[in-house]
Amino acid sequence: MKRQIFSFALLLMAFMSSAEAQIFKMDDPKLQFIDKAHYVSAAMQMNDYLPLIKGKRVGIVANQTSIVGETHLVDTLLSLGVEVKKIYTPEHGFRGTADAGAKINSGKDEKTGLPIVSLYGKNKKPTAEMLQGIDLILFDLQDVGVRFYTYISTMSYVMEAAAENGLPVIVLDRPNPNGFFVDGPVLKHENQSFVGMHQVPVVYGMTIGEYAKMVNGEGWLKGGLRCDLTIIPINKYNRNAIYELPVRPSPNLPNWESIYLYPTLCFFEGSIVSIGRGTETPFQVFGHPDMCGSYVFTPKSTSGATKPLLEGQRCRGENLVEFAHDYALNDNQLHLEWIIEAYQLLSDKSFFTNYFRLLSGDKQLQKDIENGKSADEIRASWQSDLEAFKAVRAKYLMY
Repeated sequence: MKRQIFSFALLLMAFMSSAEAQIFKMDDPKLQFIDKAHYVSAAMQMNDYLPLIKGKRVGIVANQTSIVGETHLVDTLLSLGVEVKKIYTPEHGFRGTADAGAKINSGKDEKTGLPIVSLYGKNKKPTAEMLQGIDLILFDLQDVGVRFYTYISTMSYVMEAAAENGLPVIVLDRPNPNGFFVDGPVLKHENQSFVGMHQVPVVYGMTIGEYAKMVNGEGWLKGGLRCDLTIIPINKYNRNAIYELPVRPSPNLPNWESIYLYPTLCFFEGSIVSIGRGTETPFQVFGHPDMCGSYVFTPKSTSGATKPLLEGQRCRGENLVEFAHDYALNDNQLHLEWIIEAYQLLSDKSFFTNYFRLLSGDKQLQKDIENGKSADEIRASWQSDLEAFKAVRAKYLMY
């Protein structure tokens, strides 16, 4: 019976993939907006990866974004008779509700009874003990294409541990909603951290599958190791597009506008300025009690933001939702003018925190802002490093 279900699933998914792929337009040079109902992730391409995991004991790196249609990948695979043994979960937890930076505990999934192994907190890299009893690792997380978004760091550690323990890794690729540009300072080696492990710019313009290929191919794993890596591609992915995702990738990225603005606004996380955590518009606004501006908000303790910056304080600043809606008119780049203007207003208040250096990956950005350089001058200083990165990146692009 399981074999019949398995065969039927392959035929069904193959039909869905070929039919839904027709919505993509590859010949339009303009930045497009692709609705969440109108793209096909690798998780849907089950005919491409089910044969690779059939009869294997599988460990899955997953969270709330790991879905096939409206069903979680774990539940889907279990229903098809796949022997899922363990779930490994990144920052924000398996259900994606924990605060940024909050400790994630290991435990058990109430629905399936499967053990959940946390890869955020003390053990960000799976140990040999954590990998016991599995034959391969299936990785499926929705990334947002920004260096300091930690899912790519989790992936790098998983690949490293897999290489050390002789386990293959299969990455189910998903669209990068910020894949249409490359910008920002390239990480300097001395600023490595979990919010920046590799020497790439802030916005790197690659899907998570392409990024995995680059990490593996460039020998960026510890000791130059390479893991047995397979990428299951997205069907007809359009890099020059904004994607509306079916599930929020983390608690404070609730919609496409927040994801579009995230690469720039996250710099404020290394400052005294709020980006709207604890409001209905996180990563869509910025402000401070001592700033001017037409938009007013007050951060409050909420699910996913239990202790937001400037909690209970009335902040003035800017609401950038309409800016996001004008994406077709905007330059595809980081918008440094916002943090430069905020610094000029609040420069007497110890504006930057130590975290800013880790986010930017290069201490020079803070110096340039403090020295009054313009956004254009700062961006010009990145160009040689960006061109060098793009030459490396080009070797691993799949779409």
